[in-house]
Amino acid sequence: MAGMEPANTIIQLCGGFQAVADMTGRDVSRIHRWTYSKEKGGTGGVIPADVQTLLLSEAVRRGVPLTPNHFFPGFPQKPARQRRATA
Repeated sequence: MAGMEPANTIIQLCGGFQAVADMTGRDVSRIHRWTYSKEKGGTGGVIPADVQTLLLSEAVRRGVPLTPNHFFPGFPQKPARQRRATA
């Protein structure tokens, strides 16, 4: 079953539904709902905001290359500020 984005990509990157459930302390059925349309009782591919920071922290701890950009694909990224040379 194909999931919705960005949830599907994040779940795959983290090692699957059970791995994400373990990382977040949520039941695996809740993780599956992230990949369901809103009409089917899911989140439409959106990972709830209250879980995003927890998932990012656990990803760092476990060496998973998850970044905030994964949660907001297509969101324009602000270029890093360049330091001005002071003379």
